[in-house]
Amino acid sequence: MPHRSRDRHRGYEPEWERRREIDRRRYRDDRGDDGSEDDDDDDEDNVIDSEEAQFVQPDRRRRRHHGESRSRSNRRYDPYDRHDEGGIDNEYDDRHDDDEESEIIVVDSRPNFARPPNVRPSPRRISPSPYVGGRERSRHHKAKESPATSPIKKRHRDVDREGQRRRRDSTADEGAMKPKLRERGVKDKHRERDKVDPRARSKDEHKRSRHREQERERVRDKHTSSGSANSATQLLSADALSKLNANNAKRDAIVRQREAKEEKARHEKEKRRRKKEERLTEKSRHRDASRERGRAKGKKRVVSGAMMEEGRGPELRVRGGGGRVREKRREGDGDGGGGGGDGGGAWFRNWSKKKKIWVVVGILILLLIIFVPVGLVVSKKKDGGSDSTGKKVSDPSNDNLKNIDRNSIPQSAKGTYLDPFSWYDTTDFNVTFTDETVGGLPIMGLNSTWDDSVQANEQVPPLDKEFPYGKKPIRGVNVGGWLSIEPFITPSFFSKYSVHENVVDEYTLTKRLGSTAKAVLEKHYATFITEQSFREIRDAGLDHVRIPYSYWAVKTFDDDPYVEKVSWRYLLRAIEYCRKYGLRVNLDLHALPGSQNGWNHSGRQGPIGWLNGTDGNKNAQRALDIHDQLSKFFAQPRYKNVVTIYGLANEPLMLKLDIEPVLDWTTKAAETVEKNGMKQYLVFGDGFLKLSKWTTILQNTGHKFILDTHQYTIFNTDLIGLPHKKKLEFVCDGWVQLIGDSNSKGTGWGPTICGEWSQADTDCAKYLNNVNVGTRWTGTMDSPTAKDQVFSPLCPTTNNKKACSCDGANANPSAYSDSYKKFLQTYAEAQMFAFEKGWGWFYWTWETESATQWSWRRGLEAGILPKKAYEPTFTCGAQMPDLGDLPEYY
Repeated sequence: MPHRSRDRHRGYEPEWERRREIDRRRYRDDRGDDGSEDDDDDDEDNVIDSEEAQFVQPDRRRRRHHGESRSRSNRRYDPYDRHDEGGIDNEYDDRHDDDEESEIIVVDSRPNFARPPNVRPSPRRISPSPYVGGRERSRHHKAKESPATSPIKKRHRDVDREGQRRRRDSTADEGAMKPKLRERGVKDKHRERDKVDPRARSKDEHKRSRHREQERERVRDKHTSSGSANSATQLLSADALSKLNANNAKRDAIVRQREAKEEKARHEKEKRRRKKEERLTEKSRHRDASRERGRAKGKKRVVSGAMMEEGRGPELRVRGGGGRVREKRREGDGDGGGGGGDGGGAWFRNWSKKKKIWVVVGILILLLIIFVPVGLVVSKKKDGGSDSTGKKVSDPSNDNLKNIDRNSIPQSAKGTYLDPFSWYDTTDFNVTFTDETVGGLPIMGLNSTWDDSVQANEQVPPLDKEFPYGKKPIRGVNVGGWLSIEPFITPSFFSKYSVHENVVDEYTLTKRLGSTAKAVLEKHYATFITEQSFREIRDAGLDHVRIPYSYWAVKTFDDDPYVEKVSWRYLLRAIEYCRKYGLRVNLDLHALPGSQNGWNHSGRQGPIGWLNGTDGNKNAQRALDIHDQLSKFFAQPRYKNVVTIYGLANEPLMLKLDIEPVLDWTTKAAETVEKNGMKQYLVFGDGFLKLSKWTTILQNTGHKFILDTHQYTIFNTDLIGLPHKKKLEFVCDGWVQLIGDSNSKGTGWGPTICGEWSQADTDCAKYLNNVNVGTRWTGTMDSPTAKDQVFSPLCPTTNNKKACSCDGANANPSAYSDSYKKFLQTYAEAQMFAFEKGWGWFYWTWETESATQWSWRRGLEAGILPKKAYEPTFTCGAQMPDLGDLPEYY
């Protein structure tokens, strides 16, 4: 499009001047009216040239309010407006034609109860005119700019002022320099509007008028519509309104609750602050009173002058002395005077600090004198007066230490295993100090002489004569739960702890006991099995003793919490007691490093760490090293007659372990032991495999092996539910043949002994199936191992819907019926008969704290075992006893 310029009108100057004068007069008339029309004096939109706009008086120019549209009544039509920014309707505003509709107020006509909470009526909304063009928009944006004058603006302002000065000098000079305003193109455009054809302008005005009318109709229809879709605020449904109200109520409740908590916290804080202030005030008051009493201690002086003058003679106050009774009654509750009104306790507060201390110390000493002896007596009666078996005991006298000089113990040995003054019990020990060892194991406590001529009973040869194994059966007993702790034998160690403390084996027990473990366990070692125990074993007609012990009797590894070596001393003393009463010994390593079966009597309940897992091989080698030390020690001549059987590993769980590594380890252990000079029989466990599987295993090795099997009916879910007579028949028929076949080289492995068995016909003993685990008998066995869980009663009468109970089995033996006692003794004697088809048996066990059916000693007292082990009253093949009306469920 060609650029329009003043140069195009140079040939029409008279006409141009005439029209210009007309515009001037019109402008003056418009500015002098009564203001009924809105005038716009914006420099960019005025109908006259910018040259004329410079001379308009400031008081006659009116600024347009923000949001107010510009009047177009005096604007001349310019067809090029349609090409401006914003289009043909760039600066249109219908305010001149329709002032009332240009500002729409939308009011929410709903009643207050239907309006959602916190919702206000819609504010006034002003619809912008579609004709507001780019210049006005840019002006609004410019209003947001910084008020500081930029260099460009300043330069333009200076240029404009220069142009204004020149125009004042010559307003008619057409050749003057064109002002350098920022929107000169727009001003030039307005100067060319006079040339537009009137017909084109009229036609465009018609279009513009029609557009305004359509816009007004659209606005009118919108705001007169009765539909809620076009309203400023839509009504909410009932559900939405209820949810909104509930949400607001919940939020308000939370706010109120938080405010209440904050208020309560502030109140408590203020209360504590006040109490603290009161305490400080009270201390200050007492400190002042004490200071006054201190000053008056040396000399008391009556202050009476002012008081006498004021007429208060009867109320004389003595410094450091008492106060007025009236003040005392007002400030305190006591009946006595003095103390400045501190109540009846003032007599104590008036004492000096030193006097108070001496009185308190004297009272404490008096209380100790009274209560300490009483506590010791009660403790003796409750704990110290009897051991865990209920036998009356007292602390050992340790008389053999009287002839020992403490200085004879080297300083380096004091407080160690070798220091007899650190032992709980020195009875029957040689307390002369020696640091001599055999196989790295100390001989401290042993006497240098021994006698092997003793005979246990007339049924067996004395110790110095060889025992006819295989021809005469072994009749022995275990001393379980002694040097290797087992929960069901000594439940008192575990019942004192809660389930959450998880004390379930010797590992967790010693860890829980911490630094007191040595004292606690040594007292147990000294009292649970004593010399009397071995004398009674002999008197019961038994001839062998199986002594379970653990590897920490020799040494500990890594972070083991076990008590190291203390049990070793009691093991050696037990062997000497067995020697004294003619009892032969079966040494049983009951717990190996890492645990060979994962059961609690192996030291640590849980996963197997021997020949299994990350440290399996390391623990296997550790066990071999321990056997190396033990075999060197027990290969000494003093043990060749008394220790006749040597166990390699108790109950390795070959159902979970690989069989070949276990067999290889067994062979290595035997080679180690025999290499060190041991000639004893070596025992290995059947690993809970069927005895028939051992027919071809470990045969012809050249070692003096004995196969050890442990037989219990109660740990078998198929056998525990058998009725009483069926159990007797099973033992006499099944086990007699089983042991007989295993004991023969032609039908089984060969020499076989039963290292453990019991007369118990239920698994009801406390902690028998692990600590805090129930029983198979009652269907409450919640074992950590899923496959071992039993939640259905297995007692024989479950089909008859009778309640299974452990009350009968766990009752005091004095409450046993005669028929039940008869069954228990017959059941025990039947097993004795079956196991004597092999090399013999070892009953489990000699002593328990409460489980009668697991203790040979308690069974003897209850009359449910033969008085002499070698004189049973029942043998298989004889007439079954009449059990009368013995119930199956107890």
